Amino acid sequence: MRIIKLCVFGLMTAFATIAAALDLPPPIWSTKPDVGAFEKIENQRLDAAQRSIDKIVAVKGPRTIDNTLANYDDAVWHINAAMYFSSLMEAVHPDAAFRDRATAMTRKVSAAQTALSLNRSVYQALAAVPVSRADPATQYYMRRQLLEFRLAGVDKNDATRARLKVLSDELTEEQSAFDRNINDGQKSIEVRDPSELAGLPRDYIDNHKADKDGVIHITTSYPDFIPAMNFAVSDALRRRLYMAFHTRAYPQNRDVLMKMLRTRYDIASILGYKSWADYNAADKMIGTGAQIAEFIQSLDTAVRPVASREFQMLLAEKRKSDAKATTIGLQEKSYYLEQVRRSSFNFDSQSVRPYFPYGRVRQGILDTAATLFHVTFRQEEGAPAWDPSVETWQILDAGKVIGRFYLDMHPRPGKYSHAEMMAVLDGVRGKRLPEAALICNFPRPTPEDPGLMEYGDVQTFFHEFGHLMHMILGGQQPWAGISGISMESDFVEAPSQMLEEWIQSPQVLASFARDYQSGKPIPAELVLRMRRASAFGRANFVAQQNGYTAVSYDIYNAKPQDVDLDAITDRDTVKYAPFTPPEGTHMYASFGHLSGYSSAYYTYMWDKVIAEDFFEQFDPKNLLAGDAPLRYRRTVLEPGGSVSANDLVKNFLGRPQSTEALKRWVAAEFDTAPTDAGPRVDAGH
Repeated sequence: MRIIKLCVFGLMTAFATIAAALDLPPPIWSTKPDVGAFEKIENQRLDAAQRSIDKIVAVKGPRTIDNTLANYDDAVWHINAAMYFSSLMEAVHPDAAFRDRATAMTRKVSAAQTALSLNRSVYQALAAVPVSRADPATQYYMRRQLLEFRLAGVDKNDATRARLKVLSDELTEEQSAFDRNINDGQKSIEVRDPSELAGLPRDYIDNHKADKDGVIHITTSYPDFIPAMNFAVSDALRRRLYMAFHTRAYPQNRDVLMKMLRTRYDIASILGYKSWADYNAADKMIGTGAQIAEFIQSLDTAVRPVASREFQMLLAEKRKSDAKATTIGLQEKSYYLEQVRRSSFNFDSQSVRPYFPYGRVRQGILDTAATLFHVTFRQEEGAPAWDPSVETWQILDAGKVIGRFYLDMHPRPGKYSHAEMMAVLDGVRGKRLPEAALICNFPRPTPEDPGLMEYGDVQTFFHEFGHLMHMILGGQQPWAGISGISMESDFVEAPSQMLEEWIQSPQVLASFARDYQSGKPIPAELVLRMRRASAFGRANFVAQQNGYTAVSYDIYNAKPQDVDLDAITDRDTVKYAPFTPPEGTHMYASFGHLSGYSSAYYTYMWDKVIAEDFFEQFDPKNLLAGDAPLRYRRTVLEPGGSVSANDLVKNFLGRPQSTEALKRWVAAEFDTAPTDAGPRVDAGH
């Protein structure tokens, strides 16, 4: 019942009529709820959940799946739906006052979630349900729910359960505050000398005109931040922007994070674990906190030799302009990666941007997913949403609607500032359709500007769409509690990271990457150089992610009174990757995953290992051909959380995951010249 927010959702009478004709409920925003209507929807869901809980407790005779598990699952669906909606509004609603009320509602829903997880009567009722003759999915669901109840502390005495509820409510408030501080903390730097923009794309410069005082403002939003870090020649500009980006929630989140550490440590201690890291691993694929530490070390061993080789190439590039250089700062890393790709691989990242206007990329990803997953997409034209830019789409399988999703793809003040798929509604086979939303921050196309995307933006789009397809295709289970992305949470990034790899396919790129002015397709020779150059830096990408993993583990594996956030962050950042952070970044304050993923940031690299192993099962000459795509859909995505994630891996691979594919992936830049099946491309995260 502990829910990790992934990366979420949501519509006039006309739409209700259309939806009814399709046997599809109207989108949540069909009524355009104001704050009062929003809260009414939420309270109705909580009331419905409580009625189902009351039915469980009121049963007098023998416990059955119908009178107990079915009512429990109905309560889970309503509470989850309420949590999804409040979390979404907290992250995306344009009005700050609405977001504030959504934050308060998130606390209320979380309290209901916690109360259910500590309800001993419900736990005992579920434990009494005979399931030996039930289908395997139902048996697995029951085993896993009973484990989650015990991890919540349901079997403790009344006083202990009351204390756990207080702590859980406090944690919800702390997580909301941490996330809101990041979302609301956008900063900007001032540029008074236009020469500081040297190296940046022409459209970027054109979109950043000086104000009446002659000042150019560069914000910490992704469409501003990423090109500046990649292309700006001025180290001073990059350093100022880097500092602004990483301090946008400092100092307030330093105190909030320390509160979270103490709250989580107290919860883990009460439940008999020596640290939050151990407690949080208990229901994961990885199993224990010690296994996280072992994984960090094994990953370091696997990538360090190639990472060192890459670093020497970066340092040699820097020495062309600074002969005595011995270090590379984190604010320089992306810039020198770009320079090495130009000098050693004959590839300029700006050369592909004209082929990636947002509209074409969106259509290309939809077309690719339709072929890969054997589905079709249909837009609900004119559907109202929380912002005019949001699009509403249906997913169809063999002509039948199987889900809905929303695209909220461009930045605006107060909106979640990274990229995330957020669940909207859990699917239940034959009863309820799954819904999800993509919340991203890509360049907004206008009549004057096509919204040219960075290569990394396109990778991110593929990544988040992988989450979305997992949520919808896995959302056809008989129970809400095993629907969608409900398996062990350290598997959730594997399908999304695997889908990143589709951008490396010349076949896929040829289907949508066309020059926004001439309409000419991206040249095959440019694709080959791009694939080769994009392989450079993978080992250091993994090394840097490993450092962030160590930060996440180390601060949650210690007693809070022993945690020095700056010392641990500074130590782990340089221990696993060779880059030097500027002083005073306090990176942890804007590291949003320390709230949701807490000690489990290892998930990204753990799942990268799985993703690369999965990817090698596809035909590299035609990723959309053969039996792998449909077999992958059937054995990995469609089961949702109806089986263990370890079984999902084995069912597709025929064995447990191996690091060998990852090792080949990180070393691909130093392989022989690329062929049609040459090096693959990383999307990063």
